[in-house]
Amino acid sequence: MDFQTLWDFVSERRQQLLTDSYLHVSAVVQSVVIAGVIAALIGIAVYRSPIGSAVATGLASTVLTLPSFALLGLLIPILGLGVAPTVTALVLYGLLPIIRNTIIGLAAVDPAITDAARGVGMNRLRVLGRIELPLAWPSILAGIRVSTQMLMGILAIAAYAKGPGLGNLIFSGLSRVGSPTAVPQALTGTVLIVILALVLDGLLVLLGRFTTPRGLRD
Repeated sequence: MDFQTLWDFVSERRQQLLTDSYLHVSAVVQSVVIAGVIAALIGIAVYRSPIGSAVATGLASTVLTLPSFALLGLLIPILGLGVAPTVTALVLYGLLPIIRNTIIGLAAVDPAITDAARGVGMNRLRVLGRIELPLAWPSILAGIRVSTQMLMGILAIAAYAKGPGLGNLIFSGLSRVGSPTAVPQALTGTVLIVILALVLDGLLVLLGRFTTPRGLRD
């Protein structure tokens, strides 16, 4: 395969590549948002309990031991093909980094700060929302970044379950090895996933710059 063949393929499929790229990013972002909310709630619930923290991270870690094909295979009979099993699998895979970093971030908050906040009349929820979570946010965001990068790659495998995104392009290319368009398809899908993952990570870095308290920035 030469560069001209690859360029011709990209030029001819430009609209389809844009659509698949959008669907890929959309599925990952939605899954990370759902996983982030669930993981943050779990982290908030257990971070004061060593046993609860160990159980939560242990269960989330168990999911990562399951191969993507196996998890999708378990979900397809229940949820069918398409978006539902894909997003469910991505959410499950995205939990661990965010749960772990939420627990670490909240546990690292200086007790003297929270005691002082309670001393001036703040209740538990106000201390959590105005003191602990803002201080833990850089750690939580780091977990979100890890989950996002991980899910960008895992989503490619979800083409097995007829999921959206660039994985369909890669699978189509691999299934047609020997044809003129096989390598351009697989290579284009792979490169686009890498590029989109870097773009999303850059956007999350910018988000951190705008949302992290000034004194906690690097």
